[in-house]
Amino acid sequence: MRPVELEALVRMALEAAREKGVDQAEAAASSDTGLSATARLGDVENLEYTNDRGLGITVYKDKRKGSASTSDISPESVREAVDKACTFATCTAQDPHAGLANAELMATEPKDLDLDHAWPIDANAAIEMAISCEAAGLNFDPRITNSEGATVSTNRGSHAYGNSHGFLGSYSKSSHSVSCVVLASEDGEMQRDYYYSAARDPAELEGPQLIGEIAGRRAVGRLGARKIKTTKAPVLFTPELARGFIGHAIGAIAGGAQYRRSSFLLDAAGEKIFPDFVTIEERPHLLKAMASAAYDSDGVATYDRDIVLDGVLQGYVLGSYSARRLGLQTTANAGGTQNLIVPGNAGDLESLIAEMGTGLIVEELIGQGVNAVTGDYSRGVVGQWVENGEIQFPVHEVTIAGNLRDLYARIVAIGTDQDLRGGIRCGSLLVGEMTIAGS
Repeated sequence: MRPVELEALVRMALEAAREKGVDQAEAAASSDTGLSATARLGDVENLEYTNDRGLGITVYKDKRKGSASTSDISPESVREAVDKACTFATCTAQDPHAGLANAELMATEPKDLDLDHAWPIDANAAIEMAISCEAAGLNFDPRITNSEGATVSTNRGSHAYGNSHGFLGSYSKSSHSVSCVVLASEDGEMQRDYYYSAARDPAELEGPQLIGEIAGRRAVGRLGARKIKTTKAPVLFTPELARGFIGHAIGAIAGGAQYRRSSFLLDAAGEKIFPDFVTIEERPHLLKAMASAAYDSDGVATYDRDIVLDGVLQGYVLGSYSARRLGLQTTANAGGTQNLIVPGNAGDLESLIAEMGTGLIVEELIGQGVNAVTGDYSRGVVGQWVENGEIQFPVHEVTIAGNLRDLYARIVAIGTDQDLRGGIRCGSLLVGEMTIAGS
């Protein structure tokens, strides 16, 4: 469905809610289509087409909230969903913080952020690309002996949101990806690794041949992995893992964690969390970026800001509800952050390996050992051991541990080799010392 059609659905739902006499209402409608093809060992393993659409309505009456959704977008079903939401609002408890974001904060002229780029690829072409990507991985080295497959995916969707303040906005967006997972074996040992490319614009995807080759190179590079003795040493996160390491801090300053009093960065606004050189910028309006948005899920206009400046936490990540709970104003983050950028103060991964001298490169994290309340951090690791600024051998069956509050203060360098495939753009990240538990 086109954005204009989704806007009509939203108007219909809001008008039905108004007729029911609610105090406030908001509605969102979406339509998404996608194609995914997976090939394994040269044959088609999975081919999937998706076509989803739906509408959600939330109403507020006497500070009570009711919500309902439907995948049937006929006028009758939309009105039924509104009726259900109004009924539910009579059953819920009163919440003095419930309601829409303030009307004056609504986006008035949403920007076109160039998020929608069609990929006219059909099932046969997607299958062919997946097969060629996997073949590049399998043929990279004789030690590549098996595969978990290569996948080509494309998705396009349109979304509309409106509320009883009179706000109504819509946009379309796309996302495309190519990935490959292969297995290497030697002397009875087996290792796996992967690589992927993702972008809004298919023209910006890396080629399937290169993706397969990188997956193969990474899998072969893990052969001969060994344990190391328990020690304390510098730890270097690759860019794709550094963004998750930074992401734990973002989760801790989210409004929900703050008002629930369940964060290791509780009431930390104004405190120094990182070294002086660390800044975390939020830039919602980057063209084609994976987390760009002209307005948040409350309809509030997004804007540039520095969440961390010179190592100091400037504020929290808030939607209108969590902001009211905390007695603050929304930061236009209902639904999450938009394009966090962590500028580097050093070179790429190779230069940081040389700077580290001796230590551990983290290439994969295993397990979910992160306590969001205390900040205790313990993760299994697969990676590479470095001595004299050069990689010596692959490492597995080790664990890195510490407390995130302490670890953030120990960051000594961040690279300029940013990973652009997600919502947090961060380069390689070097922590001066962590406990590494091995044999």
